[in-house]
Amino acid sequence: MKAEIWIGYKNSGEAEAIAKAVSPDNLKTPSGLKVRTFRKGRFVVTLIECKQKLETFIATIDDLLSCIQTAEKTLGVVRKHA
Repeated sequence: MKAEIWIGYKNSGEAEAIAKAVSPDNLKTPSGLKVRTFRKGRFVVTLIECKQKLETFIATIDDLLSCIQTAEKTLGVVRKHA
């Protein structure tokens, strides 16, 4: 199973901050699971390849989106108090 997820932001700086916040997920994955996140212009792109169960694939996408949401909220708070 494969997924390609693109999420757009107002500018490349915001996209870069979000990509960096979730990129540590690129390093620690179980066997049969590959996750790569990077910035492309004003988009955060995540490529997921899963050779495990469907549940693992869905859980990986859910975890990624949760981490992105947390990073977006954190970025919003930092900007508000800057």
